[in-house]
Amino acid sequence: MKRSEINRAYRQAKACFVKIRWKLPPEPRWDISDFGLGEFRKNGLVLVNLTEETEYCEKLMYCLKNQVTPLHTHAQKKEDIICRHGKLAIELWAGHPKRTRKGKIFCLKRNSRAFEVCSGDVIGLQAGERVTLTPGIYHAFWSASPECVVGEVSTANDDLNDNFFVNPEIGRFPEITEDEQPCVRLVSEKPR
Repeated sequence: MKRSEINRAYRQAKACFVKIRWKLPPEPRWDISDFGLGEFRKNGLVLVNLTEETEYCEKLMYCLKNQVTPLHTHAQKKEDIICRHGKLAIELWAGHPKRTRKGKIFCLKRNSRAFEVCSGDVIGLQAGERVTLTPGIYHAFWSASPECVVGEVSTANDDLNDNFFVNPEIGRFPEITEDEQPCVRLVSEKPR
């Protein structure tokens, strides 16, 4: 990703957080990624690590309409994905989409209540709603509104070793082309 693109995404996310009156903690850790695919507007996400503890973490994410976080799962992480602002669409699979029959029924929790969903279905979350994802559940998500703020509360997060994407071309952290001064350093960057 170009640094100018990272800076633009950072400014957009910060402006949205201000608009909806979401206060960030002092010196949060920012993570902005195009998943190594080179098309941030199509496949990208802005993440802010609010809490990173040994047992749990909390993130705030920002995405634009139809900007996809690609299908992936985690072997260890259990997470609640929470729509904080806007409308969120989430595609769900009981297992790897190439090895799981589309339409296979499985159970999840939505707003702390059990519900059935079919593999390959897309569910919508309104602001305040959440879905609980257990390890092995494949999921992709995107904003179904002009912009969306998404919360995540989860068990400890290991971005280097516990993200398993369906597309083998995906890289979790982008390579950065420096074309302007950074507004913020990303979690994947070495300190200067």
